[in-house]
This record gives sequence, C-alpha cells and structure tokens, in this order.
Amino acid sequence: MTPPERFWKNRIRWRLRGALQWPAFVMFTLLDGFVIDRLPPIASATSDSDLSFFAGVLIATFGNLFLVGAAAPFLARRLAHRQGVGASGQPSGLTEAAHDALRDRVAPALLAVGFVATLVAGLANRPVIVSDTEATEAAGRAVLEYVRASGNDELKRNVETANLKRLGDDYFRICIARDDRERFFCFLVETDRDPPKVDRDPSAEPNSVYRGS
Repeated sequence: MTPPERFWKNRIRWRLRGALQWPAFVMFTLLDGFVIDRLPPIASATSDSDLSFFAGVLIATFGNLFLVGAAAPFLARRLAHRQGVGASGQPSGLTEAAHDALRDRVAPALLAVGFVATLVAGLANRPVIVSDTEATEAAGRAVLEYVRASGNDELKRNVETANLKRLGDDYFRICIARDDRERFFCFLVETDRDPPKVDRDPSAEPNSVYRGS
C-alpha cells in the first residue's frame, strides 16, 4: 500500500471514530430542551414552568454549541499535548486527523456532562417541597399556590427555601425564609380537606426550633 493510500485509510478511520459528535449534539440538545421545559433551572413562584420546550431547545443549542465549538477543541488540544499528538507543532496529515478525532470524542463527553448539569440544576430548583407521601405533597402544593396568589414579592423570591415540619397525620407547618434569612413566613396546613386549608402562623420561629403552641 502506497503512503498516500495509508494516509487516507488512517484519516477515514480516525474520522469514523469521531462521527458521533453531531448526532450527540442533536440528541443532547433535545434532551436538554425537555429537561429545561419540565424542570426549569431557575425556580419561579409565578408559574409551573416559565420556559417552553422550544425555548429550552434554543437555550440548549447555544450552550451546546459553546461546548462543541470552544470547550471541546480546547480540551482536545490539552489532551493531545499530554499524549504527544501534535507535540512537535508541525501539522501532518495523520496527526491532524488524530487530533480531529480526539476533539470529536471529547465533544460528546462534554455534552453528556452538560446534560447532567442541566438535570441537576433543574432538580435542585424545584419550588415544591419534595416529599414521599401524598399528604406532604398536597401541603407543598397548597403553600405554593398561596404564595403565587399572595402578591408578596418577598415570598415569591424565597419560595425555594420552604421547609416542612409534620405536626400530625394531616397537619403540617411550612416556613419560607425572608430576605435576611433570619426571619420566616410560616404557615399551618391541614390536608384532610379538599382543597387543603392554609393559615398564616403568627409565630415566625423556624421549624428547626419550633415546639408548637
């Protein structure tokens, strides 16, 4: 086999190894859009979701283009330097192909990391108290609806700080920190009725020290 034939054979082999970059880009962009739609990374007390699937895909497209177009080539150069690929600084056919394939393998990995980060951010910013029982979920939803309808901007800003204390089988106390994080809005919620009853607790003690009246 002549040198030019070996060169093109090796180049095609390297390019095929990196052929997943753009399919991965499309797949992770759609997945990111779905997550942003269902679990917005910025919690809001004014609506269940401020971002549509289309808006999520648009945001994810810009973010993933940065990962593919800037972050992946930078990391590929660093890895290539460590592995001795292109260390001489003199471009050659095989070395260039190897570098391209390395970049194309780094890109899907970065896209996967970006997807995980988007998912974690969405889960971390869920505005409703996460609970393993229907009663506590109902209490969390009732307080969230109360906050949305209250017109109180301070409550809305801090709804993600809500924490729950069970006082009985269907009786809960939920507190939301104020801006200074030293004072609290607290609510008593009864979930044995439909809809649950929400009353403002005169006591502003946080649940961590609350002992009841």
